[in-house]
Amino acid sequence: MAKSGDKQQKVTRYISYLRVSRESQGLHGLGIEAQRRAVREYLVRVGAADTLLAEYVEVESGKRDERPELLRSFDHARNARATLIIAKLDRLSRDVHFLTGLEKAGIEFIACDLPNANRLTITILAAVAEHEREMTAERTRAALAVARDRVAKVGQRGRPSVKRLGNPNGAAHLKNLGNRAAVSALKTRADETAKRLSSTLHAVIETGAKSSRAIAVAFNERGVLSPRGCQWDAKAVINLRRRLTAMEQQNT
Repeated sequence: MAKSGDKQQKVTRYISYLRVSRESQGLHGLGIEAQRRAVREYLVRVGAADTLLAEYVEVESGKRDERPELLRSFDHARNARATLIIAKLDRLSRDVHFLTGLEKAGIEFIACDLPNANRLTITILAAVAEHEREMTAERTRAALAVARDRVAKVGQRGRPSVKRLGNPNGAAHLKNLGNRAAVSALKTRADETAKRLSSTLHAVIETGAKSSRAIAVAFNERGVLSPRGCQWDAKAVINLRRRLTAMEQQNT
């Protein structure tokens, strides 16, 4: 029987948060399993294998700011007075939402790869991550401004007559034609472009280029532009050959 003067040892309980940035990783367990294993091994190492209350898994893209599972893990940890555990701090060290959220939540946390990190570490990392995000946005704005000035002066790809991407006239020439007529006009133009490229395609194939990738390389070496006015890739070649085949079938 414990004496009245004895203090009951406090048992630390944990909530784990696992995150991957791509849906494919979440669906197939790539990345998630490695993080889960790191958390499990850490808890075994510190003698807390049976103290994991819950696990929250987040699958999000780089463009998504909402982190519902992150917020749920914060709430659970705070309400259960548990410690939030993550597998790798370096994986989340530039995640502003995670860092600032963790700082504001005021909960204890542990990172398996850096167990000595503390709230001061998180505060510093959050400030650095926010500064990097602002600098990236500023560089993007500056680059876009330079690109707009260049297009205004010399046009797209150095062609003064082309002042914007795609069709320089936009859809103005299709106005009042209706959807069916517009689609027909676009198809006719695409067929004409494919027909114009047909002889070049056959010439390239005769040189020994068989695969779509090899044909794309040959087109680019010859300086031939794709229907979109840019470099060729395998997909563009496949689309060209598919359209030519359909045209041949219609003519038979």
